[in-house]
Parts: sequence; C-alpha cells; structure tokens
Amino acid sequence: MTTVLISGASVAGPALAYWLQRYGYSPTVVERAPAPRPGGYAVDFRGASMTVLERMGILDAVRAKATNMGDITYVNEQGKRVASTPPSALSGELEILRGDLVEILYSRTADTTEYLFGDSIASLTDDGSGVDVVFESGLTRRFDLVIGADGQHSNVRRLAFGPESSYAHDLGYYVSVSTVANHLGLDHTGQILNVPGKTVGTYSARHNAEAKALFYFTAKDKLDYDRRDPESQKAIIDEQFAGIGWEVPTLLAGMRQAPDFYFDSITQIKLDSYSRGRVALVGDAGYCASSLSGMGTSLAIVGAYVLAGELHAAGGDHVRAFAEYDVRMKDFVAACQKLALEGAMWFIPGSKGFMKLRNLTLRMMPYLPWRKVIEQAPLKAGNAIELRTYEDQLPRPAVPRP
Repeated sequence: MTTVLISGASVAGPALAYWLQRYGYSPTVVERAPAPRPGGYAVDFRGASMTVLERMGILDAVRAKATNMGDITYVNEQGKRVASTPPSALSGELEILRGDLVEILYSRTADTTEYLFGDSIASLTDDGSGVDVVFESGLTRRFDLVIGADGQHSNVRRLAFGPESSYAHDLGYYVSVSTVANHLGLDHTGQILNVPGKTVGTYSARHNAEAKALFYFTAKDKLDYDRRDPESQKAIIDEQFAGIGWEVPTLLAGMRQAPDFYFDSITQIKLDSYSRGRVALVGDAGYCASSLSGMGTSLAIVGAYVLAGELHAAGGDHVRAFAEYDVRMKDFVAACQKLALEGAMWFIPGSKGFMKLRNLTLRMMPYLPWRKVIEQAPLKAGNAIELRTYEDQLPRPAVPRP
C-alpha cells in the first residue's frame, strides 16, 4: 500500500487524506499543533468546490454549520451607514467558520488516517524511490510520497523547493482576525469601516453568540515581526488602528483578550510546478491566493480532490499524476489569484476619493446594467476548472464465486 505523509491538518490536509484513503492509499497527517485547531475566521465556497463537498458527502454537514450571513453594512466613523453588500459578495455560495470545517474534515478521517499531533517535519531526503523523513520529535520514517498542506509559510515547501522569498509575492497588506464579544448585537450580519489604507469590521458568528473582529491595513514596507509572538503582533494592530472612531477601541480591546488570534501578511504563492520529485504541495502551500480572494478554501478543497484523483487515475505513477495535477490546477489558480488583485482596492480603499466612489458604486449596484457581470466574477473564478469524476474509477467490490 502506498504511504503518503501529509504535513498540515487544517483544510487541504484532511481533505486530501479523505480521498487518498478512499483510493487505497495509507495517509499519515502530521500537525505541529497539539490538536485540530478551533476558531478562525469565516471561509466560503464557490463553484467547483461545492461540487467537491457534495462528492465527499459532507455538503449537508457544512450547510448545517453555515454562518447564514446576511447583508454587510459599510459605516463611517460616526457609525452611519454609507453602503451595503449582499451576502454573496463576501460569503460566497456557502460560508462556514474555519474551525467548524476543520472539525467536519477531521471527524471524517480520524478513523482511517494516522494523525501525528504536536510534531513537524525537520528534514526530507528524496532518493528517487521514497522519502526519508526526520521529525522534530526525533522520529524517523520512510514514505512513498510527501505532500505539503501546511499553509502559506509551508515547511515542506521550504525543505523541498527552497526559501519562501523565492515564491512569495507580497501584496502590501496585512490582516488580523480574532473572536470577540458580539457587543453590537449583530444578527447574522456585519459592519465594516474604511479609512484610507485600513479596513476594520465585525460580524456575528455561532448563531450570534460571538463575533469576529477583522483588521486589514496597508504597509509601504514589509514589516519585521516574529510569526510565533502574538503579543508583538497585537501591538502592531494597536498602533495601526489607534485613534480611529466608531467601535474600533472596543474591537481592539476584544482583540487583546481574544481566545484565538490570527495575524499575517497578505501574500500570494506562485510556482511553476507544484511538485519536486516525490514531494508535492496543495492548498495555500502551493498556490495561496490570499484572504482577499475569498477563494483560498475552495482552492484547498478542489486541489486536494484533483491531486488525489490524479494519483488514482495514474495508477500510483506520481510523475504522471503530479504533471497532470499542475496542468489541471494552473488556470484555476490564476483565476483565483487575479480575483484577489482586483478586489483589494475595493475592500481596502487607498484614498477618501476612492472610498466615496466605491460606496457610490455599491449604492447604485442594483440599478447598474452591468451589475450581473460584477456579481458573477467570483463565481466565474470558482468555476474556472473542469472537474473529472475520479471516484467513478474506484474498483467495484469483487463478486464471490458460487
């Protein structure tokens, strides 16, 4: 049985493990965290990813945990409404909290996949016939294939492809998300404030029992900070949003006490190929589109489906499978990454003048003759791939001889 080590137990990793075990592979998932990570921001699905959820048999489970988000209102520093967007603009066809999605994926794979929590890969040696892996715990094992599903700052990519700086394209923005109290009493909705170069907002979550605080800002120069030091990252947010009105002081206070906290640069990962020898990448590790695209989770779910499916279709020939995986994902990745570049200036306006133009456009949207083109752009990107039906090639159970 072909053994596959997957680094990362967020979305792409467990999704890949699900399909691999269905096709007769033996997947092992290693994750630095001590357990599946709860919390996190809302993630959404569009187009092809909805089809993959259905083929996985988890579409109903995801729908049961959907945020059911309504309109999002843009306000000024006095809290006055200046514009709004319909649910589909920011929430896609289906939206769920990342932690809830992780829980669903883990529950579907825990009994068929070996999980190694609290550990990480220290080194990889691909000798052509297999990959020798040394873990940070000191454990050593050999696998037929290794897959990096470990996010934007992928450890596997660094070990097998080289330094992150060779593939990271910084878009000049930073983002932070935290769980805070729903002090505005939001009912399946959210509010967003823009000032030039900054976006701050909050939306209700878990049936209005809590809320998420969002902070986005631009930076002329790349910030120097420790990715493993959340307190220094919170200090950056404090400094960036100090003195801004509306509910910002309350959201900053909630961010400082949040049970979860996320902060990172908004960066895209671009590679000519998603594999090197017996090592491949999936999700943000291979083709991070950035949070501004709204397509990161769709890319992860679809990428896992295609990678596992091509391995199955190639009869385990990883060279042929990885090459076909590259071809099938290329246009989809490009469409999703382009969406982020186009959406950034609308979501984080750089000037007061453009903010006014954006708000006017949103207010006029129902009356614009080309509104359908604008509204359908994210869905068009979400469908920029033709999915094969790999699972139809699963062998039929043997019929016992009489």
